[in-house]
Amino acid sequence: MKFSAALPAFPPLPVRGAPVLAALALLMVSCATADPFIPVDALVDRERFSGSVETLETKSKSLYRKKDRVLYFLDKGLLSHYAENWEESSVLLEEGERAIEENFAVSVSQEIGALILNDRSREYDGEDYEDIYLNAFNALNYYHRNNMEEALVEIRRMNNKLRDLSVKYGVLMTGMQKLALEQNQRIPPNPEAPVQFNNSALARYLGMLFYRGAGLMDDARIDQRQLRIAMADAPLVYPHPVPSSVEDELVLPPGMARLNVIGFTGRSPVKIEETIRIPLGRNWAKISLPVMQNRASRIRSIEVALDSGERFGLELLENISAVVSATFTQKKNLIYTKSVLRAVTKGLGAAVFDIMAETSSDNRGLFSLLSLGAQALAEASEQADLRLARYFPDKAYVGGIHVRPGIYSFTVTFYGDNKSVIAVRRHENMRISINALNLTEDVCLK
Repeated sequence: MKFSAALPAFPPLPVRGAPVLAALALLMVSCATADPFIPVDALVDRERFSGSVETLETKSKSLYRKKDRVLYFLDKGLLSHYAENWEESSVLLEEGERAIEENFAVSVSQEIGALILNDRSREYDGEDYEDIYLNAFNALNYYHRNNMEEALVEIRRMNNKLRDLSVKYGVLMTGMQKLALEQNQRIPPNPEAPVQFNNSALARYLGMLFYRGAGLMDDARIDQRQLRIAMADAPLVYPHPVPSSVEDELVLPPGMARLNVIGFTGRSPVKIEETIRIPLGRNWAKISLPVMQNRASRIRSIEVALDSGERFGLELLENISAVVSATFTQKKNLIYTKSVLRAVTKGLGAAVFDIMAETSSDNRGLFSLLSLGAQALAEASEQADLRLARYFPDKAYVGGIHVRPGIYSFTVTFYGDNKSVIAVRRHENMRISINALNLTEDVCLK
């Protein structure tokens, strides 16, 4: 499969010779085009997930470059999950996970090479939250395929990745700092301190349910306790209380069964570009950094109504967008350091031509033009890497209820402001059994 994508446009440089720089830069960068994902997004908005998978595959050559294969696997894998194509989703998400591991291993040894142009010139190795949450959705894939053992494997992989987050970028940051010292460069301090995040309430919740479904109650109790610890340890990520239903998950009255519902809503953040400039002699060096921007969801509450009369609401468990921000700050420190080094390296070329223009009497005009060209090239090529998966949800809500075993039909309603109905999901004739995990999953990405 071949991929291609156009580079975005960029703002003009407000320094000496700005009009010339802008004109030169515009010649070096292709014009911005309409978002190629619009046809896919339109189907997602209408919740026609099977159609969105087909459209994404049909248009994949224009949506993804070869260097974006991780995004292809994640986007198609998530849409396949929402379309309830559990097996296809597993294959795609596992391919995406392998590609992330391969690309990150390469990035450790080739990180300095990315200083040549920009981060978009390299293979995409995924954001941390993408690598983490793909396991959560693959765990659900395996649950829906009645494979609890593999579902638990996915949850353990997710927890291991979270545990290793704090040391993941240590080798790369050490390499960047060493390069700065070798080049006698000083990196201005990054004002954004990383937020530590190494435990997920969603991972622990799924682990608790899957262990309970497998009859491993000691392990289920451990994850129930870890869920509370995860939320207590990260108040910026979890400012909300532990869902009240968590307390009841491992205490089933005699003769009763448990129905659990997970609701995923909204869409995870997108990246936008933030441009800053640092002084470099008589010129300026451009630094382009990716910044996460949340996408607002219309969903305000979710209610489950059984035909037998019982009702219960779903409560917020995990604000995935908050996790995205927390995990990205850990990576952004590396991006910042690398961007400064790269920008300074590019700017040195223009500085050399400036010196030559000042000391040369015969070729002053030529060297001045070369300096402007070097600045324009640096301006055009320094672009933030705005790639990321498009279809992870924004929030995860959970709830449950004790019922007598039997066949049940029920409705899950997603409400917006003023209790306006945004979406309704109908479940017919679900068998709810004792000593089994009776879990259903509903998605509304609006």
